[in-house]
Amino acid sequence: MPNARIIALYAGSFDPVTHGHLDVIRRASRLFNELVVGVGTNPEKPPTFTPQERIEMLTPHLKELRNVRVAAYQGLTIDFAHACSAKVLVRGIRDMGDLSSELQIANLNLAIGGVETVFLLTSDQHVLTSSTYVKQIYEMGGADAARLQRLVPENVTRKLAEKLGPPKPSTS
Repeated sequence: MPNARIIALYAGSFDPVTHGHLDVIRRASRLFNELVVGVGTNPEKPPTFTPQERIEMLTPHLKELRNVRVAAYQGLTIDFAHACSAKVLVRGIRDMGDLSSELQIANLNLAIGGVETVFLLTSDQHVLTSSTYVKQIYEMGGADAARLQRLVPENVTRKLAEKLGPPKPSTS
């Protein structure tokens, strides 16, 4: 099946989107005919942003990627993968902790849904970045532009200010 069209799904909460997420999206877009970026909700983490706000934060950075589309979904990722005809799930791996938990999920998705998972190692400059850390840094007064621009695009910094209010002054 060398000429088969392969659709992949990169699902996440993207709450908010980081440079690490965008790096995985760009790299995955070069590997597959079509990449669907699925904006979901992690039931273990109440979202800061609505699905529509997260899509709005993602979309400006994907314009040049003609084979990428963004869609919100609810429920199981494997069900959304089937709904968009994805044959592959894409996951970014930052460290061994990510790999351990993602392997379990990948095996479960293969067993219950017949969908393979491809892991992309996070680029060195993004290995310490997570949406949770971004929000914590912002809320604890570390939100100066230079710090946040290393982690998230400028439009995300503005959305954080709109949603969470002005950053608290740092006490350092």
